[in-house]
Amino acid sequence: MFLYIYVDYLALYKPGFVTDILAGTVHEFDTGPTFVAIALTLMAIPILMILLSTTLPARVNRTVNLVVATLYIPVSIYNAAGEPWSYTYFYGLSIGLEVLLLAFILRSAWTWPRRTA
Repeated sequence: MFLYIYVDYLALYKPGFVTDILAGTVHEFDTGPTFVAIALTLMAIPILMILLSTTLPARVNRTVNLVVATLYIPVSIYNAAGEPWSYTYFYGLSIGLEVLLLAFILRSAWTWPRRTA
């Protein structure tokens, strides 16, 4: 979860990023109520996954982890689309780490030992 926050925070240091935010756009999206709601949802899901992973029954937890990690991989890759080549290392490293962590979650959830009650 912190990786998402730090990547977004560090993106503020790109030249012109804050100017675009002040003008009402983030990437190509207008910063209106819909954008804020979607951004909050994307940040809330990793936060909730920490709680849900410790409280849900094993079978449900496995399914939720498989679904959420599968949905977040394309979101992570989309974040780097259209970025200038000068930020290739920053986005390559950050998106690479996100995808590796999500792949680890997928593998762990998929291969988690199943026990009968």
